[in-house]
Amino acid sequence: MYSNLTPKDFDRYDCVKLSKGIFVTLLFILRGYVTWIVSVTNMQDRTSTIAFFYPNPKLFYLSLASGAIGLFVAFVLIMRRPDAAGWVKWSCKYLRQILVVALIFDLIVNLAAYYWWDMQSVMWLVVNTAIVCLASWFLFKSERVKINVEEFPETLPEK
Repeated sequence: MYSNLTPKDFDRYDCVKLSKGIFVTLLFILRGYVTWIVSVTNMQDRTSTIAFFYPNPKLFYLSLASGAIGLFVAFVLIMRRPDAAGWVKWSCKYLRQILVVALIFDLIVNLAAYYWWDMQSVMWLVVNTAIVCLASWFLFKSERVKINVEEFPETLPEK
C-alpha cells in the first residue's frame, strides 16, 4: 500500500499527506466562498468579481448555501490532528462519503436553480454533473484517498 510513496509524502505525524484531489474537490464545492474572498480582497471594486462569476445575485447566495457542507469538511481537515475530538476522527473516517454528499447537494441546488428559478444553463448542469461524477469516482478509486481515510494522526514519541 505504501510502496510507491516517498518520505516527502508523509507529514510530521507519519501519516500520508492529504491527496491534492481532496483539496481540488473541496475547492469546487467552496467556489462561491472563494469568489467571495477574492472579491473582498479587491479594493477597487468589490462587487465586480462576484458579478462576473454570478450575474444573478441569487445564484451567488445559492452557491454559498451549497458550499455549507464544504465549510464543515474544511473545518474537519483543519482540526485533523492527534488531540482531535471524537467527532473529528469520525468525520475523517467518513470523509469520502461527506464529500460526495456535498457534491450531490451542490448539484441538487444547481438543478433547483435551473428548474424552478431558471438561473442556470443546461451546459453548466452538464459540466457540473460531469465534475460530480468524476470527483466521486476519484474519491473512491484513489489509493491515496483510501490511505488518508484509514489513517489518523497520532502523537509520536519523542526521540
